[in-house]
Amino acid sequence: MPDPNPPDVVPDKIPFDVPYGPPVSLERAQAAINAVVAEAKKRDWKMNVAVVDSGGNLVAFQRMDGAMLASIQIAEHKARAAVMFRRETKVFENAIQVSGFNYLMTLDGFIASRGGVPLIEDGKLIGAIGCSGGTDSQDEVVCHAGLALINKPDAAIWSAAVSNAK
Repeated sequence: MPDPNPPDVVPDKIPFDVPYGPPVSLERAQAAINAVVAEAKKRDWKMNVAVVDSGGNLVAFQRMDGAMLASIQIAEHKARAAVMFRRETKVFENAIQVSGFNYLMTLDGFIASRGGVPLIEDGKLIGAIGCSGGTDSQDEVVCHAGLALINKPDAAIWSAAVSNAK
């Protein structure tokens, strides 16, 4: 008998079952954007960065000088997809490119492109960051700079980021 088709596999638990939490604040969203922009500047990459809250609503956005105009909407789309599907957008990219799960392309609101990462605090989804302007791998790298800020409750890091946001 052949192996079952992966969509026919019934897992014991729901994957990516992270509860939605309170929305990320504007202050924290801007601090995360500052961390992303700092990383992008260090690498000489021009990025668009969007942060959405736990409901997928835009909280903050920044377009670096010279960043590609088409990437404005892409950054927002990546952030919304990451929060609505409660997973990094890289999961969809891998599902289609590596596993051949082309049926995913029928889903509304998803994007099969790295650079959308959920923001999780105290086990709850508070928002997501979406980055676009470079290659998918570049977008993903800078997004993780903002993710590290939110997911690290280190008071010194948080204070420094908030100070830079003002």
